Amino acid sequence: MPKVSTNISIDAETKAKAQVMLADLGMDLSTAVNIFLRQMLYEGGIPFSITRDVPNKITLEAMKEAQEMYRSPEKYKKYDSVDSMMEDILGEV
Repeated sequence: MPKVSTNISIDAETKAKAQVMLADLGMDLSTAVNIFLRQMLYEGGIPFSITRDVPNKITLEAMKEAQEMYRSPEKYKKYDSVDSMMEDILGEV
């Protein structure tokens, strides 16, 4: 298949870091871009998920609770071992 030259704009720092990583993998930037494009055609879209990392309600509540525990550790139980924690949770076994 004949090859064509294509120009793309890439942030200089991103390009340099990518080239170092790709060299470690034994390939150049052109090869990596070709792999990406071929995979995109094979899958019929971008070959990875493009999403914002937005925590759900349960995760947000857990994060708030963890922050509260960090700010006020005296309000919470502490355990010396997993065994003592499990004994407290399950009762004597």
